[in-house]
Amino acid sequence: MGTTLLRHRFAIYLIATTLIITWPGAVFSQNLAPFDAAAGVALHPAWVASGLPADKAVPRSRFSLVPLAGDTVLELTTNASYGVISHAWAGPAPRHLSWRWRLERGLPQADIATKPGDDAALKVCVMFDQPLADIPFGQRAALSLARAVTGQALPAATLCYLWDSRYPAGSSGANPYSARVRYLVLDGPASPNSQWVTQRRHVAEDFARLFGQESRSTPPVIAVAVGADSDNTGGQSLAYLTQLRWNP
Repeated sequence: MGTTLLRHRFAIYLIATTLIITWPGAVFSQNLAPFDAAAGVALHPAWVASGLPADKAVPRSRFSLVPLAGDTVLELTTNASYGVISHAWAGPAPRHLSWRWRLERGLPQADIATKPGDDAALKVCVMFDQPLADIPFGQRAALSLARAVTGQALPAATLCYLWDSRYPAGSSGANPYSARVRYLVLDGPASPNSQWVTQRRHVAEDFARLFGQESRSTPPVIAVAVGADSDNTGGQSLAYLTQLRWNP
């Protein structure tokens, strides 16, 4: 398998690596930094943007702070683009992760179960330091090879919460590019657009649902990320997110 193909297949893993490499072994505060810095006009430096490798020539999705209904919130915009912002966070998974999100314009052509349709207008992901010994042999070998090729500490397990325009809430599965990334749809076509929805997830229970056949306990968290992409379908999307934090 060539280096270019490997980079493409594992590109989704890059959502966590920027901060992991920048601050190796760092231990962060008990909660995530807010999206906005003190000035309220720029992203907090704890949140670092990244995209696909340069050789893919895919533009980055935009993550901007905007005023909305009296609050400053994160705006996620895609236009045949890919992007994530990630926040390194080292330690056992807190009990709950909560946030508020809002979809204005989704991606009706996306199909997260297929490679050509693997796009999401709005996702929140948690990366785990899952022991390699827990991972099936074939996936473990592929991950080890990808780490060697990219020179990056790619996460062994990634759980992504999605707002999807095709599949109903409760749908789950593995990313079509790699089973090391698995998704859970929290809001689907039945959820109203242009309205805030509050989510509060029990992280250990969700990890057990998607990775429990591999690991009996929840491994430490290494990063949290927010993403939006439409590079596969060439669509455009608009969404908002705010108040992303750990809770007891």
